[in-house]
Amino acid sequence: MSSRIHDRLLLLATALLFSTGGAAIKATTLVSWQVASFRSGVAILALLAFIPSSRCGWTWRILPVAAAYASTLVLFVLANKTTTAANAIFLQSTAPLYLTLLGPLLLREPIRRSDLALIVTVALGMTLFFVGTETATATAPDPLRGNVIAALSGISWALTIAGLRWLGSRKGAGSAPASVAAGNLVACLVCLPMALPVAHVGWRNAAVLVYLGVFQIGLAYVCLARAMRRVPALEASLLLLAEPALNPTWAWLVHGERPGPWALAGGAVILAASLANTARQKHL
Repeated sequence: MSSRIHDRLLLLATALLFSTGGAAIKATTLVSWQVASFRSGVAILALLAFIPSSRCGWTWRILPVAAAYASTLVLFVLANKTTTAANAIFLQSTAPLYLTLLGPLLLREPIRRSDLALIVTVALGMTLFFVGTETATATAPDPLRGNVIAALSGISWALTIAGLRWLGSRKGAGSAPASVAAGNLVACLVCLPMALPVAHVGWRNAAVLVYLGVFQIGLAYVCLARAMRRVPALEASLLLLAEPALNPTWAWLVHGERPGPWALAGGAVILAASLANTARQKHL
């Protein structure tokens, strides 16, 4: 197999592993804080074992990035425990909206006139999630609160991306793998007081937690790190859009969860805006 095909398959594998997070989180009977803490606890061990570069580059400059990423990890779990997997991932996918707005402040990247279309379109798609009333279900007991949490995860993910770009532009500031590992460590420790005591875990919950930490986070980042060495960033972003497309599919197959029509419409608008923005950047 050629290295070109191999690298792109690795990116698709990354998207596939990331996309299983919603269904796996919903498969546990543990509370949100327990899932968030123990998932990241397993992940930090997996990352340090799988990715040698995550063991170095731990400087104080990675702390803001680690905090932003830890917030994303925790908010994603909280959102998936309260709203549908589709809503959680689609609203997190609004990160480009916030990244565009934060660019001038954090990265000194001016907002171009063409960026305004992205801002308006993503904002419209986000609004559709809050139109009407979604029915509470066993896997989405509080959709409105979950949607708000998921929207906040979009902000924290944008801050994470901005932070990683900031680290990459400054020599000796710290490494991206170290930031990811540190973020999981922060998430584990911050959630641990609320996760304890644990009355009973059970083999099923333990298996899901190991899967989430080792495969859905750890192995996914191994695939991502290896593929990104040779795949252009724009092409990689297109391949990784498979994650929000697949995420609701696993929740439907495993739990029979069906997102509402307004949520599907909002997700379609956000994904279309992301695709169009990526295609536009390719020609800049």
